[in-house]
Amino acid sequence: MQTKLTLRLEKSLIDAAKTEADRRGTSLSRLVADFFRSLTAVGGPGESQVLREETGRATDLGVGPRTRRLLGVLREDDVDPEAYRKHLENKHLR
Repeated sequence: MQTKLTLRLEKSLIDAAKTEADRRGTSLSRLVADFFRSLTAVGGPGESQVLREETGRATDLGVGPRTRRLLGVLREDDVDPEAYRKHLENKHLR
């Protein structure tokens, strides 16, 4: 569930944040949400409940927000380990 949040910040800081969001190809809301998640997310057993609810599982949080958004895109049963091993052999050994 999304809720509105009002922040009072210096105009120059808001302008810089908007520029950064544009540079990253994302919205200011998503940039702020990713930052808040990074503040509250702790890897391992004490992991943030927010991220656990978002992905439906415990995750390794040693990644940045862009990578973290990819979590759950593929179901684990979509990846065939043997096919991936063969792909790597063809790519690197031939």
